[in-house]
Amino acid sequence: MRDLLEALTAGISLPEVLLLWLVVVLAAVLRAFTGFGFALAAMPVFALVMPPTEAVVLSASLTLAVNLLTVKSYWGVFPLRPLMPMLLLAGLGTWVGANLLERFSPAQFRFWIGAAVIAACALLAFYRPRHHRHGPWLGGLTGMASGLLNGAFAIPGPPVIVYAMATEPQPARSRALLMTFFLGAALMALAAYASAGFVTTRAPWLFLLAFPAMFLGDKLGFWLFDRYGGRLYRRVALLVLFAIGASIMFA
Repeated sequence: MRDLLEALTAGISLPEVLLLWLVVVLAAVLRAFTGFGFALAAMPVFALVMPPTEAVVLSASLTLAVNLLTVKSYWGVFPLRPLMPMLLLAGLGTWVGANLLERFSPAQFRFWIGAAVIAACALLAFYRPRHHRHGPWLGGLTGMASGLLNGAFAIPGPPVIVYAMATEPQPARSRALLMTFFLGAALMALAAYASAGFVTTRAPWLFLLAFPAMFLGDKLGFWLFDRYGGRLYRRVALLVLFAIGASIMFA
């Protein structure tokens, strides 16, 4: 019986399982409401209960699964063509970042995640979108920076969040841009992690353990966006982004 319980919880203690479920639900609500934030909110807790290499695989696999399940809700709201330079260079950055992952200690891992989040928040706080300024060079540089963070930390968010909120004044389009990009980023991250040998036999168990919480949080987040997204989108996104960055850096 004990062996079965350990298998079902992937070797994680019951208090850690409860903590994992709680943070996955909250992070999934954030992701569904704003279009970003799942990995930013979840990765610090994942890193407390499992090695960084397992944490990034779990984050990427959950992000990929929920984006595929909800793809009809955002696909086509933002055109795919402007995203192609960003996605292509994000693939290159992801491969480079994945090869840097094992060089970071857990403390360094958390510090650089927090620094990236606070930097993104500071930029967004002082810049409001006024015009559409999509371009291949800007998108490509954003994709490369996001790819590096994607491969090293499974958090492609900060650069592309800045890009989306700086170029898209409409919440629905900004959110759809982010979700479309993160779908591709999660797929690229998993491919890079598999190539680097980070996907272990525990990975499927960890995914099955966490996914019900992800699904629940996603449904709640979509309901909240439908009701309050247009009015509160930017304010909630900035407040949550700052809180996440500060808690990661100074925990």
